[in-house]
Amino acid sequence: MEATGGYERLPFALLWADGIQAAIANPRSVRRFAEAMGWLEKTDRIDAGMIAWYAEVKRLRPRPPPTDAQARLTALVIRLRQLTELRVGQINQRRLVTDACVRAFFDGILAVVARETRACETEIAKLIGSDPVWHKLDRAFRTIKGVADRTVARLMAELPEIGTLSGKAAAKLAGLAPIAHDSGKRSGRRPVRGGREGVRAILFVVAEVVRRHDADFKAFHARLTAAGKPKKVIRVALAHKLLVRLNAKARDVRNNIPQQA
Repeated sequence: MEATGGYERLPFALLWADGIQAAIANPRSVRRFAEAMGWLEKTDRIDAGMIAWYAEVKRLRPRPPPTDAQARLTALVIRLRQLTELRVGQINQRRLVTDACVRAFFDGILAVVARETRACETEIAKLIGSDPVWHKLDRAFRTIKGVADRTVARLMAELPEIGTLSGKAAAKLAGLAPIAHDSGKRSGRRPVRGGREGVRAILFVVAEVVRRHDADFKAFHARLTAAGKPKKVIRVALAHKLLVRLNAKARDVRNNIPQQA
């Protein structure tokens, strides 16, 4: 089935609960596939056929829905991000207000946001602490100075595959793998795009913090700067390096987990 802005989640879960394996396809990819195959028409019957055809050609594999704990962590992380965005918006709007009465309204909202943020962070910490694997991943990630609780939560919620993939695959999943654009003797620019925007965004921020504390990252940044690399390229390279290191630490944790008989 195609992703439909969240409406696919319930039927997807119900199918798996009834023992029917299912997979979710990217609707944009399906539409482009249909157009490439010469199907410009769009009806429910045609769409159903195109999704099935796309899945066959793409060799989509069934992927079970997240566990209850994973779904709850994801929901909490999304809410925490929403609260953070709300706080920033209210603070920016408050700066333009001079009336004391109106500013008090902002203060009341900000107080509620602060309280809800603390409650959300507490629930996230409890959830991570209650899972043995997440707890070990949390400790492993924090050995990198600059990686804090929100980074850990975002990674576990938005990149649950971390540690089960190669560094190259993890980078591609996060949209941090350079995309080749060569033809013949021409070697074009290799931009990054696609992937999971939320993961990429948090890595951009955290990589800059890590650079200030980690000698290896600091030296890496200095080498790229001395080579005349553009700031955006350096930013992507630092985030890529951080993700590869986090993925390696996660892989070590997962490899040391005793396998149940």
